Formats: sequence, C-alpha cells, structure tokens
Amino acid sequence: QVQLVESGGGLVQAGGSLRLSCAASGSIFSINAMGWYRQAPGKQRELVATISSGGSTNYADSVKGRFTISRDNAKNTIYLQMNSLKHEDTAVYYCNAAIYSEYEWDNYWGQGTQVTVSS
Repeated sequence: QVQLVESGGGLVQAGGSLRLSCAASGSIFSINAMGWYRQAPGKQRELVATISSGGSTNYADSVKGRFTISRDNAKNTIYLQMNSLKHEDTAVYYCNAAIYSEYEWDNYWGQGTQVTVSS
C-alpha cells in the first residue's frame, strides 16, 4: 500500500515563508511526476507546481518567482519552498504522485496540510 504524507503547513504572516514536504512510502517500484495542488475554501483544487522524475518543473502563474518545487528521488520526497506568501495563498495543500506499485500505475494523493497566511 502506498502513502503520501505531507508536513510543514502552518500559520504565517504575509511576506513570510514556509516549506512543505511530502514523502511517499510503501510498495513503490517507480515514481513519475509529483506535484503540489491546493484548494481554498469554496474553490476548486488547482495546480501549484509539478516536477518530473528528471527534474523538469512547471508552476502556476500565480506562484512563479515565489515558490520552488524540488525533489529527492532517493527519499521519494518532494518539497515546496514558499516565499513572499500572500493572503490568497491560504489553502489546503495536497501532494500528488504518479506511482508504479503492485504492477500498475496509479495516481495518489496525500491527506493535505493547511497553510494560512494572515494579512
């Protein structure tokens, strides 16, 4: 069984920084793309950033220049460094990964971690 566990969320003032982590564990043979998504109250879940197994990255326009996604393949872990946080970054942040486990590829989600930015 595969699990994604996020950590690092919390309360921060506008202009501050937070670093999120997401570790994948379980019966994992391979991991392809991994990423971060977020969902604010009353809104749909949206892409924040993704990173391929080779390290190619993609960002939402709203976070470009402020957020950085990185990956440690040896630890099956990704990170999201969030700088210059704004009130509108407040959301539950979810980790996502495409993982080959038990002889098939599947899409996995973490349980989410709350990020609250006070203005």
